[in-house]
Amino acid sequence: MAEVLRMQNITKIYSNGFMANKDVNLVVNEGEIHALVGENGAGKTTLMKILFGMEDFQGGQILLDGKDAHISDPLDAIAKGIGMVHQHFMQVPSLTVAENVTLGMEPGKGGMFDHRQAVKMTQEISDKYQLKVDANARIADMGVGLRQKVEILKALIRNCRILILDEPTAVLTPQETKELFVQLKALRDSGISIIFISHKLEEVMELCSRVTVLRAGRTVGGDVIENLNPASISRMMVGRDVVLKIEKEAAKPTETVLEVSGVSRRSKEHVTVVDDVSFGIRRGEIVGIAGVEGNGQNDVAEMIAGMASIDHGDIQVNGKSIKGKKIRQIREQGVAYISEDRMTHGCAANLPIRENIMADRVHSKEYKKFGIFTDTKKINQHVEELIREYEVSCDDASQPVRMLSGGNIQKVIVAREFTSGADLIIANQPTRGIDVGTTEMIRKTLVRKAREEGVATLLVSSDLNEILEVSDRLLVMKDGKIVAHFRDASQVSEDLLGEYMLGVKAMTAEEMGDLL
Repeated sequence: MAEVLRMQNITKIYSNGFMANKDVNLVVNEGEIHALVGENGAGKTTLMKILFGMEDFQGGQILLDGKDAHISDPLDAIAKGIGMVHQHFMQVPSLTVAENVTLGMEPGKGGMFDHRQAVKMTQEISDKYQLKVDANARIADMGVGLRQKVEILKALIRNCRILILDEPTAVLTPQETKELFVQLKALRDSGISIIFISHKLEEVMELCSRVTVLRAGRTVGGDVIENLNPASISRMMVGRDVVLKIEKEAAKPTETVLEVSGVSRRSKEHVTVVDDVSFGIRRGEIVGIAGVEGNGQNDVAEMIAGMASIDHGDIQVNGKSIKGKKIRQIREQGVAYISEDRMTHGCAANLPIRENIMADRVHSKEYKKFGIFTDTKKINQHVEELIREYEVSCDDASQPVRMLSGGNIQKVIVAREFTSGADLIIANQPTRGIDVGTTEMIRKTLVRKAREEGVATLLVSSDLNEILEVSDRLLVMKDGKIVAHFRDASQVSEDLLGEYMLGVKAMTAEEMGDLL
């Protein structure tokens, strides 16, 4: 196959002196799906931003079809045939597919938008690449699987030859992922080159023909997929062997810690997002909630943590209601919370690591001298111990959290939450968008705390492998309701889970039984 892209000795140094890429090399051939993998902070996103013209660079060269390419900005990248689908969709929900896809290149004359032509252009590209998207559909009415395809359409309609996909399956069901893979292979067969960024190594093995691995901003390896396996790729990414499968003893749950009774919640738009949900979690067990994003599982987690109000029903922790209580009161009642949005609700990005770790315990008598003065020495010792225990890669405890990689930010958050002394941990997307090494640590710690310390855990995750591996019992939510209950998560397949998530199947109340 002909070489379409060569990124040669790329070096990127930010103004604060941080070296994000050092002599990185990436070669992509025409009509191949090439995986770019590495831990969070390894330099993958920076490298792709350089390719897409979003970042400048201080050393190296980009060659397109063997010729030096000076990419000045994203519009220049698009003109040169490079398209990028970001992890977070860039769409206007109130507009139709055609209006979103042609935004910035609207057909028409005299300043008048030709809607019929926009629909025709969009539908032709959708049909050509078998993406099965209705050009007249409104984005707000579409699921995440279809919205992902709209992002791909936006690149294809601009004649992209190199398509960058950043974590494209992060929120898709197994069925949606399989359908996407069929369509990506069709794009590959039509001659389009795809750079596939993912933390899901099983997907890399299934879809990609070659892999390039980055670690700490450098290229550390790469090969054809036939010579690799998930364990060897993980070893290159992390620099050590990684346990990809969680081994755990059977749960031996005792008394009830969390009891959710008939809770309902309406959104700001007065739409019911949680509809009469009841379940319980006992000490020593991990209960997972699966569901396509936006089906109420996040709202349930936020209600338990005090981040969202309870319109109807009640939630009890350790036998006492948390309804109407403030977040600090709920935490003092024994609840820890890992938010799905680590930058907004999980940390104070501009504050140092020390303040973020101590945020929930700085007022404790344990860290006071004579009950009045702050014991700085004891605080510093405590923070340093947690930085070592949770392997937070940082300069020191005074470094602002925003300067860390996503994986290390998450380590700071879980270090605080896992050591808060909670009886109940709400882990909401705890490993989303982070590397395999940190993911392994978080999953093992959740299991250890349940088994050794008797902590009750609610796990909300869009990573079906994670939710099946870590959970003891499993609930599925669809349209704000619980539609399935599996007493043994280890006996459930991803495909079966996907059928309940998509609404193809639903259990009766008798089949679900007691949800405690």
